[in-house]
Amino acid sequence: MIHALARLWGTLLLLLSTAAQAKDGDRRAFVISDFRLENGSVLPRATVMYATWGTLNASHDNVVLLPSHYMADARGYNWLIGPGKALDPARHFLVATELFGNGKSSSPSNTPAPFDGPRFPVTAIRDNVEATHRLLTAELGVKHLAAVIGFSMGGQQAFQWAVSHPDFMDRIVVTAATAKTWPHGIVRLESQIIAIQTDPVFAAGEYKVQPKQGLEAFGAIWAGWLFSQAWWREELWKARYPAATDFKTVFEGFHRNFIPGGDANDIILQMRTWEQHDVGTTPGYGGDVKKALAAIRVPVLYMPSETDLYFPVDDARYEAQFIPHVTLLPIPSKWGHTAGAASNPADAKFLNEQIGAFLNAPR
Repeated sequence: MIHALARLWGTLLLLLSTAAQAKDGDRRAFVISDFRLENGSVLPRATVMYATWGTLNASHDNVVLLPSHYMADARGYNWLIGPGKALDPARHFLVATELFGNGKSSSPSNTPAPFDGPRFPVTAIRDNVEATHRLLTAELGVKHLAAVIGFSMGGQQAFQWAVSHPDFMDRIVVTAATAKTWPHGIVRLESQIIAIQTDPVFAAGEYKVQPKQGLEAFGAIWAGWLFSQAWWREELWKARYPAATDFKTVFEGFHRNFIPGGDANDIILQMRTWEQHDVGTTPGYGGDVKKALAAIRVPVLYMPSETDLYFPVDDARYEAQFIPHVTLLPIPSKWGHTAGAASNPADAKFLNEQIGAFLNAPR
């Protein structure tokens, strides 16, 4: 039972909806030689994995960027892609990118010395944005985007695009994310990192086999934050996971194998990327998040989940007051953080309707 549930948790991590999936796009690698990171480190060969759907039109004005979320690949937005959904490949050219550290783009687990394992430098959200900017302009010939749409760490990237490249897109959509990781979020992420690192097998990142006990402790902590208290109390997991017959089975699924096949150094790197993000530290803003948010020129659809414990709705309300052209629209859901990626049919309907209307509205 637990092995079967582990596969379900892996599916949950990608946050694919129960509706019909979009066909996987043409997945490729974009390589940047001598890629200098914000911290000064230089990756001799930085790889960004990406996928595309649809066709670039003659005027090149139908491009939508979908930057990936935590430990996800390009399939993480299938809930938004397809006929009758907000993004239709018959009308849009969709580009979905994968974050550094996800195990497929350049990561601790797939990079040779001297940046292998724990020596892989921490990559910032801005590093991911810069690499994607090069992908779009140099590889795909894209000079402007109709929109950037991001969930979770993808939402962090969407905010950063609007600050770093304010005229490169017409609008952005952010679901279940904030423009800065506020201190309580850092506490959560640090607790999960510590859980992995305290496993003796971890050996300061030089492990020979995956630190199983540390990863299990990480999964147990993560489970307490992913959904809302109401989700657990009302046993909403029964609607999605009929194989999970009781609370113990559900918890064990998270605890024992939350990220099937995940590498500990990769998992930690993406948490470091997450916790360090702050649009206020963009060059030119002197660490002032209010000033950076006030500089956003494009319309923003800001959709926090009402029950998100990762990116609380109150943090979103605080940030929204500084964004000039913002529509703050909380997702009315008990599904916690996962509501931002349509983890159930009601949220999928709400997100597709609202995002679709926002994309089609005149500027």
